[in-house]
Amino acid sequence: MSGRSKADLIVKGGQIVTAGGQGYPVRGRAMQNLDVLEEGWLACSAGKISALGREEEVKEKVEITAETTVIEAAGMVVTPGLIDSHTHLIFGGSREDEFYLRAQGADYMEIMAAGGGIASSVAATRRAPLEELVSTGKKRLRWMLEMGVTTVECKSGYGLDLETELKQLEAVRILQKEQPIELVSTFMGAHAWPQEYEDDHDGYLDFLIDTVMPEVKKRNLAEYVDVFCETGVFSLKQSRRILTAAQEMGFKTRIHAEEMSTLGGAELAAELQTASADHLLMISKRGIEALKNSDVMPILLPATAFTLRKEYAPARKMLAAGLPIALATDFNPGSCPTANLTLTMSIACLYMGLSPEEAFNAVTLNAAHSLGRAGRLGSLEVGKQADLVVFDVSHYRKIPYYIGANLVKFVIKEGSVVVG
Repeated sequence: MSGRSKADLIVKGGQIVTAGGQGYPVRGRAMQNLDVLEEGWLACSAGKISALGREEEVKEKVEITAETTVIEAAGMVVTPGLIDSHTHLIFGGSREDEFYLRAQGADYMEIMAAGGGIASSVAATRRAPLEELVSTGKKRLRWMLEMGVTTVECKSGYGLDLETELKQLEAVRILQKEQPIELVSTFMGAHAWPQEYEDDHDGYLDFLIDTVMPEVKKRNLAEYVDVFCETGVFSLKQSRRILTAAQEMGFKTRIHAEEMSTLGGAELAAELQTASADHLLMISKRGIEALKNSDVMPILLPATAFTLRKEYAPARKMLAAGLPIALATDFNPGSCPTANLTLTMSIACLYMGLSPEEAFNAVTLNAAHSLGRAGRLGSLEVGKQADLVVFDVSHYRKIPYYIGANLVKFVIKEGSVVVG
């Protein structure tokens, strides 16, 4: 028995599926590859994966005792915990009326210009007490956890003032301690122009850079800074100023780019080496080429295009160029009110032409890479954190096939069963 670690948890007999062992991020054609082990066993010890392989291989490496929790996964699929790398999870109020306006033909920018959109959520979030943001955030995170998501990026951006932006980020900090999902915090004060600075855009940039971002940094409330680089919102010049200042303060950066128009946000992402460039529905050939020669992760958000009834990001062109891609929900109260990441995978397969293999790589290892966590999360490998999901289907391809269904049987976070 000596020399073997004690297994706290064993998942046995399932189809174990993870990113192929070619390193990260997974790019281009390599995104078609998954490592699949039929009737595999996986052991967890002290929150990490301690053994993975056939039954006899795992039993040689770990000690199974009466205290070991055993999950029978025969006829089921075992994957890494899913990672949602782009959400606007913390917000007050809801915007269901806009959903029905959109169903009747109203455009996103029309709704925004009429005082709806982000401005509506800003007003509701400013009114909401911290306790309410924590309570509603916890409920939404539980939805996500029960659908197999174990890591979530959370943006602010529904305050656009010092008090509310800090309140949103403080809610994320509290939620990190009060529920199992690992949260990655992003400051996004550059989400829209607040009414107070409607005629003084330079003044708002000064306010963000000189007042809000230093306070966020001082309180260690965010790891990333994001900006909505878009026609009618933050220009290339304004976005460059925000992101450059953020990097000088020690923040890592992300960018919303080419969602409604081709502005050059992808090229800006490559220039500044942001961690990700997100949306990219309107990316140009030049933008694809710029990202190809960078370390920026394109994060595609097909459920948003679905909700807005827009053209989808050209995923196949990106993959053909050798780019990696990640997928995320973009969960928010307006343009994408879904927290269902496997639904997002289904939409990506149906409307962007992704294979199930590409979709799995996009919500696991590549998503982890976009958040700077691929060395610890995103694949099932010995030594990595034991975040995994057991789906009650016999083959991984059935997960995006059953559109919108919650097929999760168990969720394990750091080696502990948190669902099931």
